[in-house]
Amino acid sequence: MAIRLVLSLTIFLLAGADVPRVNSLFPPARPVAVFPPGVDIPLFPDAVDATPDPQNVSKTPGKPKAATLQESSKLELIRYVSGEFAKATKSLPAGKEGLIVHVGKPLNTDLLDRALATHGAAVNNGDKVQITKLDFRDNEIIVDLNGGGRGKKSLRDRFHIELSGIPTAQTTTEEQQTGPPGLQPGMGSTIYLDFNKTVPDLSPQDLKQILSPFLDFSRERSASVQWVDTLPPAMKKAISERRPIVGMDREEVVAAIGKPDHKVRERDPSGNDIEDWIYGEPPSKTVFVCFTGDRVTTIRQYPE
Repeated sequence: MAIRLVLSLTIFLLAGADVPRVNSLFPPARPVAVFPPGVDIPLFPDAVDATPDPQNVSKTPGKPKAATLQESSKLELIRYVSGEFAKATKSLPAGKEGLIVHVGKPLNTDLLDRALATHGAAVNNGDKVQITKLDFRDNEIIVDLNGGGRGKKSLRDRFHIELSGIPTAQTTTEEQQTGPPGLQPGMGSTIYLDFNKTVPDLSPQDLKQILSPFLDFSRERSASVQWVDTLPPAMKKAISERRPIVGMDREEVVAAIGKPDHKVRERDPSGNDIEDWIYGEPPSKTVFVCFTGDRVTTIRQYPE
């Protein structure tokens, strides 16, 4: 094991010079965590925000927003909005046509009432709902609630019913999704957020604010918090103390101490897939969280 870790560290030190950028294991530059020699690491200083409150996630203060939705922002929206629970403050229609919301304009209650009368309500006022999927288009974000109303077909026609009441056909391709247990595609409701221009850069809180006429997030616990509550006591305790332990899977390690600075992948003599998650930078104290398959099997820090 010691030899393997030394080899991993050597590979890690040489990777920048020998590996083309497209295959590099190095993530984008970020502040380097420094661990003073001779100090154990029960808490990782660079990971205290590994599981921030989704209600308060936003862009860095003072950072200008981009004109279009960035790929990094999409990941944040998926991480902190998709899967979240909320209380419905209005009834929402069933069916694949869903409800079209023109962002920045007052809600057209007549359009909502017409959709409810035509297709019935998949979500009633006061229901607890879950955002089960986000889809991103050039000019809109599609929000599925409780599995959405779009069904399982891979190709379908969707009708935009504008204020004039004249339907205009628009074809989109969707991926098949099974959704959480009890929240199957086609059984919920879908909101189409139409920006009437390229979707601008948004934070999770921005998207929740746009959805606030229909969904109240303030009284529902975060889905990530509910996930932690399902874990065994030892895992919950380790995550709350911000430390990795043997037996964690990758999601639990990220919840505890955040994403690693670097990763090194290899195979042991038995052919098992080995992956080292490396926290810190030599010659400062460096921590190796070693996975065999899907679980942490060893945790080492150098120098000890």
